[in-house]
Order: sequence, then C-alpha cells, then structure tokens
Amino acid sequence: MVNSDWRRCWMRVSGDRKEKKFYLLCGQWTGKEKEVGVHAGNCCRSPEWMSPDWLRIKRHGLWERRHRAFRMNLEPAEHSGMGGKAQDGGRGAPRRALPAALGLLLPMALLNALLYLCLAWVFIAPPPSAPASTHCPRGHFRMGQMKNCSPWLSCEELRTEVRPLKRVGEGAVKRVFLSEWKERKVALSRLTSLEMKDDFLHGLQMLKGLQSKHVVTLLGYCEDDNTILTEYYPLGSLSNLEATLNLSKYQNVNTWQRRLQMAVDYVSIIHYLHHSPLGTRVMCDSSDLPKTLSQYLLTSNFSLVVNDLDALPLVNRSSRTLVKCGHRELHGDFVAPEQLWPFGEDTPFDDDLMPSYDEKIDIWKIPDVSSFLLGHVEGSDMVRFHLFDIHKACKSQTPAERPTAQDILDTYKKVLNLLRDTVMSQTREML
Repeated sequence: MVNSDWRRCWMRVSGDRKEKKFYLLCGQWTGKEKEVGVHAGNCCRSPEWMSPDWLRIKRHGLWERRHRAFRMNLEPAEHSGMGGKAQDGGRGAPRRALPAALGLLLPMALLNALLYLCLAWVFIAPPPSAPASTHCPRGHFRMGQMKNCSPWLSCEELRTEVRPLKRVGEGAVKRVFLSEWKERKVALSRLTSLEMKDDFLHGLQMLKGLQSKHVVTLLGYCEDDNTILTEYYPLGSLSNLEATLNLSKYQNVNTWQRRLQMAVDYVSIIHYLHHSPLGTRVMCDSSDLPKTLSQYLLTSNFSLVVNDLDALPLVNRSSRTLVKCGHRELHGDFVAPEQLWPFGEDTPFDDDLMPSYDEKIDIWKIPDVSSFLLGHVEGSDMVRFHLFDIHKACKSQTPAERPTAQDILDTYKKVLNLLRDTVMSQTREML
C-alpha cells in the first residue's frame, strides 16, 4: 500500500550515472523530513515519473486531486493549461486498469478451481472402499465401526447373543434371517433341510477359507445347530441394483463411472475365485442371470461381495480334475456352450456321459453380467463400445481361446481410467 506521505524516493537507474527520479513511497519513510529516501526497496514507481510539471501542479494546490486519482487507479484529471505539458514527450500516465481486471479474474479462477475439484471427485476419485485396517487374523472379524477384531462367535454365543428378527430370504440350502447382535444388524443363515447339509457345510468351508474383501464377512458359525452368522448388507443382493439406483437418494451414484466400477468389482471376484487360497474355484450357482446376481451382495458404498459359496467346485489341472455344475441338463445361451448337452435331442441326457469343464465357463458369462451392471445410463453405450473386443473374446466357442479373468480385469481398469481421463480433459477445455 502506498504511504500517505507520498515522499520522494530515488534509485539507481541503468548506466553509471545516478539520476534522481520521483517515485511513490511504499512502506516506511527512510529519509529525513525534506530529503530524498535512500532505500530503493521502499520506493514504488509512480504511474508517471514526476517531472517539474508535477511539482508546479503540487504548488498550484492540485496535489490532493492528483493523489486521489492515482490511488483510484484512474487517469489524473487534467488542469486547464497544464494538460499539454503533463503529456509532453509521451510521458503521460496510461489508464491503470490491471487491478480492476484482476478483480474480475480472481473470482473466475476460484470458481474454475472449485469446479475442477468437484469434477475430479466425480470422474477421477475411486469409489470409497473399506480401509485396509479391516483385515483381521484368521478366525476373527471386524465390521462397521468396530475398532478391534473379535473371534468368530461360538455356538453358545450364537444361541444366547443373537436375536432373529424376521426372515429376509430363502434358497435351496439356507433360510436367511435379519437378526440383531449387540445392537448390530446381522444375517443368520439356517439349513433348510438335512438333505442339503453337504452343500451347507461346503459353503461354510468356503466362507472360512476365502475371507477377504471380496467375500461376505463371516461372524460365527455352529455346525451342531447348522447356523452361520454373517454381516448384514441393507441394500441386499445385486438383483436389486436397478430398484436401488432408481431411488432419489442414490441418483448421484447412478453413473457409468460407478456402474463400470461395480463391473470391475465383479470381475475382481471371479479372478479371486480362480486364484484363491483354496485353489481354482468355479462359480457353479450361475445357470442364468437372476441366479447369478443373487449370489452377490451390494455394500453401502456400492461395491460388491460374493455371498453364496455353496457351489464352488475345484479345478485341479495337475490331477486333471474338472467340474460339472449339478447333475441336471442345462439350457439357454447364458451358460457356456460346453455346459450344454452335446449329443443332441435324440439322445437322452445322462450325467455320466456329460463332459466336464473348467473355470472358463465363468468367463463366458462375464459380458452378460457386466451388461446388466452397466445398465442404460448416459455413457453406458460408450463403455460397451470400448469393451466390445474383450467381450467378443469371452464368447469364443473354444474355452481355451477365452481370456483369463486377469486379462478382462486389466482391460476393464484400462477403459475406466481412459474414459475418466477423456472426460476430465474435455471438462478442462470447457473451463
């Protein structure tokens, strides 16, 4: 800020000679009352160099008028008879409009920065995920706001501490009850009939051995009572995706970015099952799209976890062990070609004659599940276009020619990052 004294200052100019030029004083005056200030660092150049004309104007009592004009960044008012001299030699003061322009540009710059940060959150920031600290040692769990890991609940704890509230689902193997444990909502599963106990115990074994961010959290179990306790997910199974996203409170996440991220989650689960700690596992409970969707749960942050692990047979290539999903004939184009009866309609189905297959049947189904996840929101067709080649490869009639889950996952992530960068680049150009 210019000092109100407007004292004279001088500074060295180019060359060997010293020339006293008149400047506006900034900060504190460093000279004596009637002397020239000697610290050039405290001097600010006037809008015009003060000439003898300036001194005459000062003597004529126009100092204050000119002073106010300079401080308002305006052209100094011309005095009759003095205007010609004040601009002689091209030394007149130009209009100082720069601060006013900066006053307009600064809010625009701040607004653009704020808009950029908002768009970065929408297009670049990944969806929130569970923190890494939720990992617990084997045999322990942590969910929600729990700070510490707790051991899996025992039979006695399940009997005395868990209170069933209402039935929320039922399948061929289990009935599921919304329940309460220490004021937390949990899911209690009970065996439907003893005929299905082998499948029930197989699912329990898979839950215990596959605990990870891809799998529903196991809280406890009791083989004597045929019960399993898991974390409860209020949004339910993936079958409810469209109905959930159509709710007004979730409109902001009903975007191609979030939907493609869910497809990434789905392929990540398939990849995990194919390379799990328990070997290469095949998702056999997937004979049609609705059945497949019911095997997955939607978390509160719209990521996916696999829930139903009752039918995960093992592929072991070293022992040439392949799988067959069930003992009945399958139909339709959702299942892989190798899952269909190969001997024609004239030959009755015989499970003993049915050839076995490997995990590539899961790869065949990925395009259909991903298409459901992408839905029909704005931008979803653009995503499908970029995924066309990898999805075409998934539908190869020859299982060995289909890509691996890792190949598909890499492509999905590449497309997600590419399209996010493209959208952000277009947004920056608009700004």
